[in-house]
Amino acid sequence: MHYLNYFFIFSIIGHIIESIIYYNGDSGILLGWWTPIYGIGVVIILLIDKLVNKIKTNNFIKIILLFIISAILLSIIEAIGGYLIEWIFGYSFWDYSSYKFNIGKYAALEMGIIWGLSSIIVIIIKPFLDKIISKIPKYFTYILIIIFILDLFFTIIVKH
Repeated sequence: MHYLNYFFIFSIIGHIIESIIYYNGDSGILLGWWTPIYGIGVVIILLIDKLVNKIKTNNFIKIILLFIISAILLSIIEAIGGYLIEWIFGYSFWDYSSYKFNIGKYAALEMGIIWGLSSIIVIIIKPFLDKIISKIPKYFTYILIIIFILDLFFTIIVKH
């Protein structure tokens, strides 16, 4: 439940941020108010942090490792997601071709740096978020799971 709640919270936060930045409210592939790639990204960051914390080294090295691993892994996931969305739905939500250090259409070094910095921010605010997430009732998470699955289903029907 813990990781699911992180997934839902950051999927919704990601949707809100993108809606504000791009002004059109069209964030992500789903019909609902969430952009799952952000939720997936944060769960991956939490798992990377868990692995990095098992390494016996100082905190500075752990932060550097978190940054590098998150930047690389999240960029790969973003690229795969971009190609899958284009393949399944027939259109692109983003295109980094104009970025100076693009790695194809769906990945760029500039975005990798943003993902790395975001991983550090997530870990900094994690203790605060853990307190909030621990208070979310299980039934609420189950309701979100049902709504999310329905959204996936209706998105495939409407957009495919």
